[in-house]
Amino acid sequence: MPNYFQCLRLKWRRKPVRVGGESGPMRLTGHQLSELTMNFSRSRVIAYGGFSTVYLGTAFPGSVHPVAIKTVDCGTSTRMCSIFNQELQILQRIQHDRIVGVLGYYDEGGVGALVLPYVPNGTLWENLSSSVLSWKNRVGIAYQLAEALEYLHEKCDPHIVHGDVKSSNVLLDSQFNCKLCDFGSAKTGFSSDLVVSRRKMIGSPGYTDPHYLRTGIATKKSDMYSFGVILLELITGSEAISSLKSSRVWEDESEVAKMVDPRLGDGEYELEEAMAVASIAASCLVDSPTSRPSATDVLKILRNRVPAVGFLFSMGKGT
Repeated sequence: MPNYFQCLRLKWRRKPVRVGGESGPMRLTGHQLSELTMNFSRSRVIAYGGFSTVYLGTAFPGSVHPVAIKTVDCGTSTRMCSIFNQELQILQRIQHDRIVGVLGYYDEGGVGALVLPYVPNGTLWENLSSSVLSWKNRVGIAYQLAEALEYLHEKCDPHIVHGDVKSSNVLLDSQFNCKLCDFGSAKTGFSSDLVVSRRKMIGSPGYTDPHYLRTGIATKKSDMYSFGVILLELITGSEAISSLKSSRVWEDESEVAKMVDPRLGDGEYELEEAMAVASIAASCLVDSPTSRPSATDVLKILRNRVPAVGFLFSMGKGT
């Protein structure tokens, strides 16, 4: 990080300010930010992004739990400054159990920082790549992620398009509950049908809606395409390559049986449930956005056709 981070503890000693009342995120002083990151010690770094560094922080004021501090150098890029401010504004507006909320922030001197709850079990992609998630946990994650998207698409005013739904932006807590994160690509609008210039188009290869790539129009159904890719990853335990996105592959029971993650042994999942999840994935991946299901539609199908999600309701983790 830039050297000016080391000056923060001396430059800013004002009292923190809460925005939006006592329940709003706290605006940090530079001194507090430096303390949380142990003066931006490399030993506290837990992740690097394309334009950000994430630190494991000490206990946040008013909480005994550790936090993650996502820092962005906004001073060298107008675009990065805009993305940071956009993410902060959106996070200040939303509150949902399946979305990583913002506890505090810092936005002075060309530095942007978001203080977020630390989610200890890594990303969905890391878990699929390095360990064996049970089928129950996989369908639970699918259901909870659909809940997060339903909230953004239907229950926020104005509606929100996340814009970068992918397995590395889905965090898992100690009980494998999912938390959607990273709203740097999110958009808001009356219809959430937003035209983006090709120069500003963002997304992640393999997860990005082809219709968006062709037209620059980002919609709720763009998020649903990305959700479909994640469903394929949950079924197979591996990257959803192009050949797997054909609906014809997922309509054949014998093909689905061959595609299910081989680390899931016999008796650990029901083929009918895998077929149901595959069917949802196929409907999310159709070329026409208007033909894709909504997040609300997906939740109904999962409740009706995938009994394994029932554990969420018995434990009060699903709606």
